[in-house]
Amino acid sequence: METTTERESHYKNLEKQTVREILENINNEDKTVPLAVEKSLPQIEALASITAEKMKAGGRLFYIGAGTSGRLGVVDASECPPTFGVPFDMVVGLIAGGDGAIRKAVEFAEDDTVQAWADLQAYDVNNKDVVVGIAASGTTPYVIGGLKTANEHNIVTGCIVCNSGSPVAAAAQYPVEVVTGPEFLTGSTRMKAGTAQKLVLNMLSTSVMIQLGRVKGNRMVDMQLSNNKLVNRGTHMVMEATGLSEEDAAGLLKQYGSVRSAVDHYFKK
Repeated sequence: METTTERESHYKNLEKQTVREILENINNEDKTVPLAVEKSLPQIEALASITAEKMKAGGRLFYIGAGTSGRLGVVDASECPPTFGVPFDMVVGLIAGGDGAIRKAVEFAEDDTVQAWADLQAYDVNNKDVVVGIAASGTTPYVIGGLKTANEHNIVTGCIVCNSGSPVAAAAQYPVEVVTGPEFLTGSTRMKAGTAQKLVLNMLSTSVMIQLGRVKGNRMVDMQLSNNKLVNRGTHMVMEATGLSEEDAAGLLKQYGSVRSAVDHYFKK
């Protein structure tokens, strides 16, 4: 299949451009990404809705991908516990080649059609769960194999790809196709395609966590208090909700461990 992500850049002779020209041209391409995502909102809505439904019933969300796509899935999964206070294994990011591939590329790992399912089995994946394949090209064998096998086991599957009519999308029950077109640097899908995938992942996990009740108002009331900045943020959230002084709010937060628990216990007095 012809992939738009692999088409030649609209820009020629990049090495002859000034630094300002390079930056402006990259920025001009980046501006097109949110508009491409907007066109895919109905697909994102469908995937987010089924994911929330499965997770409300005790399921988990798995991301599978290779290279940049795999790394983006790992990042989104790793940010869910500190942001929303969920268990570390509720959202899981798996990358072709294993965790070592997060930092250093593993040759030909993405070409293995059976490894994704093996990686998923290590987590006892089952039909309560959702498996989302992430692949800019939509042609990654690791992802295709994982989705096809998940389908055979009656597991809900989705994907995030940046080409239309791809094999990955064909293998997914809930495909999200964000067509971002040629990259500024020909074939460098860590650029526009990666940005599009990050935006969709933000939308997917955040909308699902809101539906799971992990947000109150517009606040991260279940966030992990893992550094001074977050403790300070949490203290002010407790102050805002209760009218307590900073000292008393900090004490309540320390005692109960989360903004939600601190506020709930205060109003139960």
